[in-house]
Amino acid sequence: MIGTIFKTIFGTKNDREVKKYLKRLKAINALESKYQAMSDDELKQSFNEFKEQVKNGTSEDEVLNDVFAITREASKRVLSMRHFDVQIIGGMVLHEGRIAEMKTGEGKTLVATLAVVLNAMSGKGVHVVTVNDYLAKRDATQMGQLYNFLGLSVDVVLGGLHDDQARKIAYNADITYGTNSEFGFDYLRDNMKFELSQKVQREHNFVIVDEVDSILIDEARTPLIISGPTNRTLDGYIKANEVAKKLIRGEAADANVPNSKPTGDFVADEKNRSILITEQGISKAEELFGVSNLYDLENAILSHHLDQALKAHNLFEKDVHYVVRNNEVVIVDEFTGRLSEGRRFSEGLHQALEAKEGVKIQEESQTLADTTYQNYFRMYHKLAGMTGTAQTEATEFSQIYKLDVISIPTNVPVIRKDQNDLIYKTQNEKFKAVIEEIKKANKKGQPVLVGTASIERSELLHSMLVKEKIAHSVLNAKNHEKEAEIIANAGVKGAVTIATNMAGRGVDIRIDDEVRALGGLYIIGTERHESRRIDNQLRGRAGRQGDPGESRFYLSLEDNLLRIFGSDRIKMIMDKLGIDEGESIESKMVTRAVENAQKKVESLHFEARKHLLEYDDVANEQRKTIYKYRNELLDPEYDISEKIAQNRAEYVTSLLESVDIVNGGYKNEFDLSRLANAILSESGEEIDQNELKDLEYPELETKVNEILSISYENKMSVIDANQKKDIEKMLYLQVLDNAWREHLYQMDILKTGIGLRGYNQKDPLTEYKKESYNLFMELVNRLKTESIKMLQLIRLRGPEEQDEQVANMRENMQKQQDEIKTNHNDEFKSITGDKKIPRNAPCPCGSGKKYKECHGKSGPKRGVFA
Repeated sequence: MIGTIFKTIFGTKNDREVKKYLKRLKAINALESKYQAMSDDELKQSFNEFKEQVKNGTSEDEVLNDVFAITREASKRVLSMRHFDVQIIGGMVLHEGRIAEMKTGEGKTLVATLAVVLNAMSGKGVHVVTVNDYLAKRDATQMGQLYNFLGLSVDVVLGGLHDDQARKIAYNADITYGTNSEFGFDYLRDNMKFELSQKVQREHNFVIVDEVDSILIDEARTPLIISGPTNRTLDGYIKANEVAKKLIRGEAADANVPNSKPTGDFVADEKNRSILITEQGISKAEELFGVSNLYDLENAILSHHLDQALKAHNLFEKDVHYVVRNNEVVIVDEFTGRLSEGRRFSEGLHQALEAKEGVKIQEESQTLADTTYQNYFRMYHKLAGMTGTAQTEATEFSQIYKLDVISIPTNVPVIRKDQNDLIYKTQNEKFKAVIEEIKKANKKGQPVLVGTASIERSELLHSMLVKEKIAHSVLNAKNHEKEAEIIANAGVKGAVTIATNMAGRGVDIRIDDEVRALGGLYIIGTERHESRRIDNQLRGRAGRQGDPGESRFYLSLEDNLLRIFGSDRIKMIMDKLGIDEGESIESKMVTRAVENAQKKVESLHFEARKHLLEYDDVANEQRKTIYKYRNELLDPEYDISEKIAQNRAEYVTSLLESVDIVNGGYKNEFDLSRLANAILSESGEEIDQNELKDLEYPELETKVNEILSISYENKMSVIDANQKKDIEKMLYLQVLDNAWREHLYQMDILKTGIGLRGYNQKDPLTEYKKESYNLFMELVNRLKTESIKMLQLIRLRGPEEQDEQVANMRENMQKQQDEIKTNHNDEFKSITGDKKIPRNAPCPCGSGKKYKECHGKSGPKRGVFA
């Protein structure tokens, strides 16, 4: 009650935040006449003067009023668009590193130019992130005219741009447009390069994320990963697929019946996307697999394959969750409805779907480099975003990204009529009602945009409209190439457009006066999405800039959301009211029940993203440490000789320990013969045991270190200091990269099984932190010892050949990197090419070692290694 009175008198927190900007807006508007009177050259000169001030230490805040006024004037002259007052407020919100929530049609693309121009003045670079390449290219081209007028350079990073030099030029521009995945993958690839000059990105200064909810919320559940092959067999997926088809689906135990047990061979939990195999199912599976115990350690992979196969058959539908195209299983993004090329479901699920559909099963891969969108975007000195729908996720933006959401009023009041939901008993009744409503609107010429939740539903509606002979367009993942064109024409008189939810974001649907008179664009939703935000985005397609419009959702008790999360209460209401076939109910209470179901799902998704981030935060600290050290190695000024001396001293200590020579031991008990043999086998150095006789531990440790050091320096004396430094750095990078990949592989294995610790009353996250720390310390120790052993073992050729040998070494290492594929998900494609050598197979070089301990570990022994 007190809170309501307070809001009535003082306004909401958001209202008070917006009011703070009004004073500054007044000052910016007061400057309009000043800059309007200037010629183009005078306007540019004035901007350049402020730019010099910023470069000389003046803060952007001090010049904001003038720069915003200049940018608005330049936009009027170049783009014939003048920023509205609410757009100026939006620009200030972005500059402060916050999220500007602005309705569809409010011109967010133009809003961004204000903060972009102001923050590009320092020369440190501004990144603008869009949801796809089309929008990145379009916005960079259109807004680029304004930036170029003010003397700022603009470029775009596109998915098909494979030339590193071109990408580097794009990142060196004052303003760089691109997609979230391109920026993220370039960061990972940069941290796999062998020279600073090969890196394409520079510092992460300021970023504006367009459709920030789509990128930082929807896509944040899946990490960015660069992968390589694991060389594991794929036969298990085919066998598991055959077994899964023979198992019978049952029902879960009834919680209201004592001692109730699940029926059938397995139960599929659609709410939590999980499978429970019953005792009966386990026995049947063991018989079909031909094993005595499905859960023996040696059969663990079979039980995993079976679990994924059952999920593939019972929880994932073709043309809803994925499509089969060109003999490949391609994911359909559940939020955008677009095909997610290159993405793969995790933990073998994608392979299970490939087995289900009878297409070629792609090889599994292991992680070579990874990060999450959360941790990538939190690297920026300043992060801002804009979207039409962010308030429903304001808590997550605040907790994860430290981002405030400011809702900015529309330039013209929204007059769209949002009707209550209509709910039917069955989907069949619902779709019949939708078709009748489309016919009614189409007859009078009112354009209709129909939102569907899947390809399957859009194609069902398509076939129903064909029968009714109603001309229409269909936009889903199967024909997304024409997305912008179809959406742009959706407001034409008589147009009927079917689109998967959220498709076409970033493209305005404009209507003419004739359509305005007919009531504007009519939005029909055929199903509530799991997220309220996605429904709001669909509704927001109508009613831009004061246009009339209408929206209504048609639901049924058979819809996934209501069936899984909330139909019992609604069904009870419908039964009490005696609703007949074909009839619907329209009630605010029912609409609230639907929203409560949506809140439940949103909460589950938030927990999933938070869970992913908690685990990645552990890995992120390790990642930052490794990447920092890697950058030091690439720095020409870095003194690697000191690092080698430190590592050699630690190596000698561990070497002595390995032959049971420890500080405090008796010198007459030291096994010097064993020590000499260990040194010979590990570093190739022959040591005269007489040099080590009668030495106490400290003297012995010093003497061994001295022998190895002198031997190494003598060997390196045949080349000059720069060549020596190059070789040392290349070797260290090689050892570091291989050790890091092996560490990530171990971390993947750890993460897969860590959840089981919960059954032992242990917190999986705490256990993961503890064990990942131990793994990381092993990595550090391995890096120190392996690098010293490699340096001691190498044999150099004549000095005249060294430049060529170092160049060959770099080239070979680069070839390894060039083979790597990048994928956006926590499962990914394997690299293609020649047949891969199993990790435990004998190395083909003839050394007698396993491949993983020889060329598969340290890279090709060519160039400087003779």
